[in-house]
Amino acid sequence: MKLAFTASPRPEAQDALQRLASLYGDAGEDAADVIVALGGDGHMLDTLRRRLKDKKPVYGMHRGTVGFLMNEYVESDLPDRIAKAEKVRIRPLVARCATVGGAVVEERAFNEVSLLRQTAQTAKLRISVDGAERMAELLCDGVMVATPAGSTAYNFSAHGPILPIDSRLLALTPISAFRPRRWRGALLPRRAHVRIEVLEADRRPVSASADNLETRDVLAVEIHEDSAVSLTLLFDQGHALDERVLREQFSV
Repeated sequence: MKLAFTASPRPEAQDALQRLASLYGDAGEDAADVIVALGGDGHMLDTLRRRLKDKKPVYGMHRGTVGFLMNEYVESDLPDRIAKAEKVRIRPLVARCATVGGAVVEERAFNEVSLLRQTAQTAKLRISVDGAERMAELLCDGVMVATPAGSTAYNFSAHGPILPIDSRLLALTPISAFRPRRWRGALLPRRAHVRIEVLEADRRPVSASADNLETRDVLAVEIHEDSAVSLTLLFDQGHALDERVLREQFSV
């Protein structure tokens, strides 16, 4: 098994990179069978984005801040652990953003696509699903569409639902909704196409983020699952993502 290692800039991740490359060799990403990502969830998301072309499986080890998508950092028997790892298939969201300046920016997100107010002014948004208007006006700090893999991240912090990893659903979750105050969001089929329009964009500017990639001053964002793309995450036996998602629902 040929391995390639990639690491975040954090000192502990860079130290792990040197140690593991010395122990197991580094075939480089082009020749490798498996990519080993060292860092936190942010680095994992960057690594997955680079896998959109080659679809190579990724095994992460936690050398960062948040490590929900990572395995425990253990240096010994790495090829054997990877060979026995459980596979989880994930699909990204496509976010197509139209900006005030006339640009169109398209990004992929594995956790969530979020729209957030840029200033002290509350965002005013209109939400359509599959071409039908579902909410004419939402006053809020923002709103997001989250995947099952990302439902335990920002979505959960915003009081959105945790989705089983193999569910065929997306979570549409408001962030600090002011009007309608009691709206808590919606569960959507994963094939849904969501369009979020920014109302009064000149007075109430809004940015859109596909995971950690931000586009400023958006007018509208169209979001849907990229059904043509499926990537593989590898997890140690007994610690796969579906088990972590289930366990998270019983955390108090």
